Amino acid sequence: MSNYLIDSPQSPKARFLFAHGAGAPMDSEFMQALSLGLCGQGVEVIRFEFPYMAQRRTGGSKRPPNTMPQLEECFREQIAHFSGGFPLFIGGKSMGGRVASLLADESFAESLIAGVVCLGYPFHPQGKPDKLRTEHLQAISCPTLIVQGDRDPLGNRVEVDTYGLADTIEVEWLEDGDHDFKPRRASGFTHAGHWQSAVEIAAQFMLRSQGR
Repeated sequence: MSNYLIDSPQSPKARFLFAHGAGAPMDSEFMQALSLGLCGQGVEVIRFEFPYMAQRRTGGSKRPPNTMPQLEECFREQIAHFSGGFPLFIGGKSMGGRVASLLADESFAESLIAGVVCLGYPFHPQGKPDKLRTEHLQAISCPTLIVQGDRDPLGNRVEVDTYGLADTIEVEWLEDGDHDFKPRRASGFTHAGHWQSAVEIAAQFMLRSQGR
């Protein structure tokens, strides 16, 4: 597989550097569906893999994620490579979005990016609501969007409403969605419908924020 998967519309208005989560690669069903959906909305989407995930494809073993400094350095390299030409937004699914958010302010201050999009942010490890990953989100200056299922076990709506996130963060909730945005059948919502809603919310944010 190529080092990158690129979905580009005929006339892109923005570019999204889209990182995968901890457990699934860049061509997972979630990544594929969101990428194609965003491309259909006029956003060029570039997917890449962190070193451990790329090694899984060739090493035959399920390697754990790299350390956070290694993940950040890998993402920095992608930002440097793909900034310019179109307004660049960075983000990802779960862990990928977390890494992007940690780099947001430094990249925004250097005018390399226009904003961040996190799809299912891991506010805390599952079952450990006291181990928060929110300190940097309380003072972030970069325009940031978080799309979250309101019953996400890594940060549900009741929990997140108490975190005191910065005013620069927009949180959009998908009703009855879990960490993968999947609702329960009795809710009346569908998994595909929530994925499409996430696409539309993210695209509107990027196309609205591109001139900031």
